[in-house]
Amino acid sequence: MTLYPKLITDALAQVRYPGTGKDLVSAEMIADNIRIDGMKVSFSIIFDKPTDPFKKSVVKSAEAAIHAFVSKDVEVTITTESRQAARPEPGKMLPYVKNVIAVSSGKGGVGKSTVAANLAVALAKLGYSVGLLDADIFGPSMPKMFQVEDARPYAEEVDGRDLIVPVEKYGVKLLSIGFFVDPDKATLWRGGMASNALKQLVGDAMWGELDYFILDTPPGTSDIHLTLLQTLAITGAVIVSTPQQVALADARKGINMYMNDQVNVPILGLIENMAYFTPAELPNNRYYIFGKEGCKQLSEELQVPLLGQIPLVQSICENGDNGMPAALDAGSITGQAFLQLAQRVVEETEKRNREMDPTKIVEVHK
Repeated sequence: MTLYPKLITDALAQVRYPGTGKDLVSAEMIADNIRIDGMKVSFSIIFDKPTDPFKKSVVKSAEAAIHAFVSKDVEVTITTESRQAARPEPGKMLPYVKNVIAVSSGKGGVGKSTVAANLAVALAKLGYSVGLLDADIFGPSMPKMFQVEDARPYAEEVDGRDLIVPVEKYGVKLLSIGFFVDPDKATLWRGGMASNALKQLVGDAMWGELDYFILDTPPGTSDIHLTLLQTLAITGAVIVSTPQQVALADARKGINMYMNDQVNVPILGLIENMAYFTPAELPNNRYYIFGKEGCKQLSEELQVPLLGQIPLVQSICENGDNGMPAALDAGSITGQAFLQLAQRVVEETEKRNREMDPTKIVEVHK
């Protein structure tokens, strides 16, 4: 039997790409490099992205088609190419970002996202270039907090790659899975899907040059945290808690996760949210509803800085719901508290960078 290119392409025209339903030939996925040497055939299949989910199945189907429609005796060698350049490897995804700060909490309901949003805005007000990633895949809240729920980020081609352009507001570059899913429906994803989506928001986005890249992480410890630690070299973490003992107990777990020998991410400090209640009509009064200075005691015990104590004021919640972070109003009690917090984060980050080696990503051992 004599092989020639049209025999091969006719066989490959029987294989359909699951993503579009088109056959490989009409979809122009067969590279112009078919080589025939007796009963040996080699060629390349071109995919749009190096991470194409159908790559393995398409290669197997192509080989099976040649055996079925040409001859089972054909020795087939298939390589793959991609039209889009590959995503940088973990640890090198954000080459122009100086500091990556994870905002974490041991449990939900302590105001972690509110702190993350206001910290980002306050850093921008201090003159720093800031990015904010809403890494809470299953409960994204940043689109609402920045009043950009209707935003639909688009992609631009840069050096052969399609990169998502972050939304910009209040001087902060922002991305959230909330821009890409129905806000009224639950995100029912397995851990692998959520982790892949997170990697795209980090590595396939046009973050550019940033002084601070703030990560609003989910509460607790989860797959998402592990993905971030394996993907990014995190400069340091700040832990948010309320003064309650039950919240402080969970905060310890969050601190332990970062200080674990395998992770080794420095704790920049603790933030005590809802430290005390101050009514608008009595601005000088303080009522310690959730206990007094619990985070201060924990910071002294663990020998990590207390970065700030944020009061419980009704306007914080209202401003968050209205998409106007409290840090925008530098004259308010909470605005001042968040600006002071941002300055403390800058001080502790600079101290950490002077005294410690750069953080390394957590290695994956298979």
